[in-house]
Amino acid sequence: MKKLIINADDFGYCPERNRGIVESYLRGDVTTASLMANGEAAEDAIKLAALHNIPLGLHLNLTEGRPVCNRLREDSSIVDSSGWFHGKLGVRKMAYSGGLDPAEVQQEIEAQLSWFKGQLGRPPTHVDGHNHVHVLPGVRDVYAAATAAAGVRWTRLPVQLDLSLCDWVSEPQQDLFKEVEEDCQVARQIFLQQGLKVTDSFVGLATMGGDMSVQRLYNSLQAGYKSAAAANPIGHMTCEVMVHPGYPSMLGCGGCGQGPDNFSLSHDRRHEMTVLRDERLNTFFKEEGIELCSFGDL
Repeated sequence: MKKLIINADDFGYCPERNRGIVESYLRGDVTTASLMANGEAAEDAIKLAALHNIPLGLHLNLTEGRPVCNRLREDSSIVDSSGWFHGKLGVRKMAYSGGLDPAEVQQEIEAQLSWFKGQLGRPPTHVDGHNHVHVLPGVRDVYAAATAAAGVRWTRLPVQLDLSLCDWVSEPQQDLFKEVEEDCQVARQIFLQQGLKVTDSFVGLATMGGDMSVQRLYNSLQAGYKSAAAANPIGHMTCEVMVHPGYPSMLGCGGCGQGPDNFSLSHDRRHEMTVLRDERLNTFFKEEGIELCSFGDL
């Protein structure tokens, strides 16, 4: 049996993102979503999830906006001199140089997990990292311990097996994804030792925004399930597809306190919605015997 989770990241980032994710969920194009604790539209996202019974995990954010933990907004290793997170590339530099204080990282992770449980009355069904921050050195050990202690069962291991064949991905992006893959090689053992589970395969690095197409999803899913079948020929095979559906953000509206980023302002999010609702995907799922599900179903 092939199980497929289609997870929408960045729920709560802005009203337009929320609207797109809800529409995609109601159409059956996504099966679950990851909620940003410090997103400007997080409160709206929680109400929408409750109204439509959308399964929710936590999209751990240590790169954009301000910490949830007030104490860490000044004079801490996870923020700059203005109290903002270091950014997508900045946090990577801090992590690789040993500049992140693991105790402060753990405190912020626990604050976001506590916020989630306080808002929804339960732990997240899964946790993943905004910009894959959860697999970084200085983060992954305390992340695994904190999420496991909070009762979380599933996390993400963002390694796309056919990445080397995806020649449309720019060289800088390929280099970044290779770094992520190297981080994951270490993080995998740490996650498993803490009792966290990961899907057998993952798709999403090479199919973001305008790079997503029906054929590319076909190819990557086939590669993922083929690898999973080789490792476990008689068991269930699980795969997560990371997606970012939504409508373009309005300038100055949304984000995590600093306004929406360029990706959010572009039409790339709408493009993903269009691809995900293509009927050829449903035909492919039926032909391949792929069952859509959420993390809570596994």
